[in-house]
Amino acid sequence: MHPSKLQSLCLSLLIAYIAILLPWSGIGLTLRPDFLLLVIIFWMIRAPNLCNIGTAWGVGLLMDLASGGVFGQYALAYTIAAFFAATYQRRLVLFNHYQQLLYVFLLLLTSQISLLVLKMFTGSQPAGWQYFLPSISGVLLWRIALMLGLKTGARSSGA
Repeated sequence: MHPSKLQSLCLSLLIAYIAILLPWSGIGLTLRPDFLLLVIIFWMIRAPNLCNIGTAWGVGLLMDLASGGVFGQYALAYTIAAFFAATYQRRLVLFNHYQQLLYVFLLLLTSQISLLVLKMFTGSQPAGWQYFLPSISGVLLWRIALMLGLKTGARSSGA
């Protein structure tokens, strides 16, 4: 385990956690991507020996504490998304950037759908289509990060 990678992992998770805790409101809150899940997906692609399903579960518990909702819902959602990210990790590094974008979108959508199902079990009102906007903004953020030079191991395809 390389100490600088571990420090980078911890620092990036801390920055993502702080970004979620910022006082978002209005359209910013509606469009806010799940920064923590994006960082978990990145590190599961980049260094699966450092960031795994257990890391996703622990970070999900921290997110549950921050959200004040049902305890364990983010832990479960992040764990499900991390499971699929870990399952296809070896294939994912062979994808080009556009295929990775689609896969990241599906992982973000999986997390949101599992959160929606859990919220429906607790008696919440059905969400509209705006509920899924963070997945779209998350993919756009991933695309911007790729254009700025984020190395995910993907083959370049003119991106």
